[in-house]
Amino acid sequence: MSHTITIVGLGAGDLEQLTLGAYRLLQKTDHVYVRTKDHPAVEELQKENISMTFFDDIYEKHDGFEAVYREITSILFEKAAEEDIVYAVPGHPLVAEQTVQILLKEAEGKGIPVKVAGGKSFLDEMYTALKIDPIEGCQILDGTSLKKEQIQVRNHLIIVQVYDGFIASEVKLTLMDKYPDDFEVAVVTAAGSASESVQYVPLHDLDHSVELNNLTAVYVPPVRDNTMLFRDFEHLRGVIATLRGPDGCPWDKKQTHESLKRYLIEEAYEVIEAIDEEDDEHLVEELGDVLLQVLLHAQIGEDDGYFSMDDVITVLADKMIRRHPHVFGDVEAETADQVLQNWEEIKSAEKGNAHRTSLLDGVAKGLPSLHKAYDYQKKAAKAGFDWDEVTPVVNKLREEFDEWKSAETDEEREKEFGDMLFTMVNLGRFYGIHPEEALSLTNQKFYKRFRYIETELAKEGLTPQDTTLEKMDKLWDQAKENL
Repeated sequence: MSHTITIVGLGAGDLEQLTLGAYRLLQKTDHVYVRTKDHPAVEELQKENISMTFFDDIYEKHDGFEAVYREITSILFEKAAEEDIVYAVPGHPLVAEQTVQILLKEAEGKGIPVKVAGGKSFLDEMYTALKIDPIEGCQILDGTSLKKEQIQVRNHLIIVQVYDGFIASEVKLTLMDKYPDDFEVAVVTAAGSASESVQYVPLHDLDHSVELNNLTAVYVPPVRDNTMLFRDFEHLRGVIATLRGPDGCPWDKKQTHESLKRYLIEEAYEVIEAIDEEDDEHLVEELGDVLLQVLLHAQIGEDDGYFSMDDVITVLADKMIRRHPHVFGDVEAETADQVLQNWEEIKSAEKGNAHRTSLLDGVAKGLPSLHKAYDYQKKAAKAGFDWDEVTPVVNKLREEFDEWKSAETDEEREKEFGDMLFTMVNLGRFYGIHPEEALSLTNQKFYKRFRYIETELAKEGLTPQDTTLEKMDKLWDQAKENL
C-alpha cells in the first residue's frame, strides 16, 4: 500500500487565520514537515506540542530557489516512501507554492499519492487589506522571476515572494520599464495578521524604504491615466481602431491597402535616413511611423474581416521560430553565413517551387532597381552563375564603358548605361558593398558638400546661380577637406 503526502496550508497570518479543518489535521498528526518556520502560526502551533521539522537550513545551501525546492521535495518523497506524512506551507498550498507544484507533477512517477487538504490563501487577506475587487482584473506574479512582458498595467497587480532587498530591487527595475519612477505602490506585509502593515511608497523607493520579509507582497494599482498607457501595445491598437471607427478620422477611415503603399515606402526610407544620421531620437520617431503603417494595414484587414494584427504577429512569431532552428531547435549554426544558408533552405522548402518559373522569382518586384540587381545577382550566384574572382568583373566593366561610349542613339546609351550600373553592382558585391547603401553614403556626402558651398556663398550675399563654376569648384575642394 502506497503512503501519502498530505499538504496543508497554514493560512495567511497567525493561528486565527488557520481553517478549522487544517487545525484539526495538524493536531492529530504526530509529526509535521514545514517549509519554513518563519510564519506567524508556527510558534503558536509549537506551543501546542505539535512536532515539526523545518527546511529553512536548505535555503542557506543553495544560490537559487529551484535547487532549494528540488531538495525539499526529494526529502519529502523519501520520507513518504516509509510512511504517511503531512507537509505544511504558508497560505494555501496551490497559491505561490512551487514545492507543491513539483510534488503534484512528480507524484505519479514516484508512485506516491499527493493530497491537498486546503488552507486559507493570503490573497483573501490582501484584497481586504487593499480594499480592491479582483473581478476588475488582477494578476498574481512571482517576484523572483518577474518579467515585464507578463505585466498588464490595466490590471491590479500583486507581486508575491518579495523576500528581501535584492528581489525588491529587481522587481523595482522591471516595474520601472512599465510605470513612472514615482508611481505609487503598496508594500503589504503579514496581511490578515495582528502585525499587518500596508505602506505606500513611490516605486523608486521600493527596495530601500520599507522592511521586507517572507510575508511581504507588492501591490501595483491599475493605470487609469491614458497618457501612462502610451507604452502599452494594446492601447496603441485601440487608438488605431478608434481612428478607423465610426467616430474616427475621415482620412484614416478612407484609406485602403493600395492607398497606403507609398507611405510605407516613404517611412521606410526615413528610417534609413535616421540610421545614416545616427540620430536615435529621430530613429525612434521614424520606426513608430513604420509601425503605424503596419497597424493601419492590420486594422484594415480586421475591418474587412480577412485578418487582424493577431494574425500578423502569429505568422511572424511562427516564421522566426521555424527559421531559427539553431536557436529554438537542435540545428547547429555557429556563423552568420551558416544562419543565412539555413534560412534560405528553410524558406525555399516552405514556399516550394509550385508558383515559380525561375530562381529569380523570389526577388520582390517593388525593390529599387539597384537593390533588385544586387538580389538577382546573389540568387544567380547561388546557382553557380558567377565569376570566381573579381578580375573578369573589372574587365567586364571596361567593356561596358567602351560600349556606352560607342553608343550612337539615346536608346542605346540608356541601355549601355544600365549595363554599366549592373556590372558596378556586381563589382561591389565581390567586396561586400551593397549598392543602395554605398550610393546613400555618397548622396549624403554630396548634400553636405553642396550645402557647404551654399553656406559660404551666402556669407557673401550670393547664391550658386550668381557665381561661377570655378568659384564653386574651389569651395567644393574646401568642403572635401573640411567634411
